Amino acid sequence: MIRAVEASQAVSAPVLAAYRYCETVTGQQARNFAYGIRLLPTPERRAMSALYAFSRRVDDIGDGELPPAVKVERLEDTRALLGRVQAGAVQEDDTDPVAVALAHAAGVFPIPLGGLDELIDGVQMDVRGATYETWDDLKVYCRCVAGAIGRLSLGIFGTEPGARGVERAPEYADTLGLALQLTNILRDVREDAEGGRTYLPADDLAKFGCSAGFAGPTPPEGSDFAGLVHFEVRRARALFAEGYRLLPMLDRRSGACVAAMAGIYRRLLDRIERDPEAVLRGRVSLPGREKAYVAVRGLSGFDTRHVSRHTLRGRA
Repeated sequence: MIRAVEASQAVSAPVLAAYRYCETVTGQQARNFAYGIRLLPTPERRAMSALYAFSRRVDDIGDGELPPAVKVERLEDTRALLGRVQAGAVQEDDTDPVAVALAHAAGVFPIPLGGLDELIDGVQMDVRGATYETWDDLKVYCRCVAGAIGRLSLGIFGTEPGARGVERAPEYADTLGLALQLTNILRDVREDAEGGRTYLPADDLAKFGCSAGFAGPTPPEGSDFAGLVHFEVRRARALFAEGYRLLPMLDRRSGACVAAMAGIYRRLLDRIERDPEAVLRGRVSLPGREKAYVAVRGLSGFDTRHVSRHTLRGRA
């Protein structure tokens, strides 16, 4: 998917205002995501903010306090709005700034907007209270709520002309999304349990004696909680390793953006691995200075060069 559009065209005042709204939402609601997209050129950064703002609206419906039936209705209203964007029926003077910004971004970049339909499907799974018996079951959910975002983002990033294996770029973008989502699930295991949600596969919970859940700041009695966490960390690391193959296919700044976002989550994974029970005591996070370091490292191209060297060795 080579970048097919020159994105430096003039932007009207109503569209600029819509983008500014989306950038404000992104800056306030998505600290990790915002660190990454700061590294992008202005058109790509704006488009990613529009994508985030729409996705945030979907997530907020799912996470809100409304009755399930009302949530389903709101999600279908949002799907109808997405349909208007896909049909080119949103005008610059529309009263919904997120729709205006997303419609403009979709006109500039080849964004596969059907991925947002998948996101809505995934949030509906949350609303229905879906649980997951196996990792294969959980992957379906993760692909909807995170893998799809990876593929949508790739539509904005594009790929470098002549990049090797570029036909697999959407697959790698999807896999990185899975890695980020599994890290989120580990980080939020206590918070999700308090909200009545369990994402980790029932098979894994049973294997490590954790089927009783995580309602408190300590693991279930007699469980091997650390073993469970380390098992899931290894799974996430394998997903990161596969998904990182995307980096050499991107231009420098898009690669820096992806490396920064993924790098922040990999460092979260390191912290969780060192102290598994920390996720039961509160939310594990990185200080701002560490996030800044990851962003600078991504911009330097270190991760991309590292992946390229290992890929070439693998082919030797």
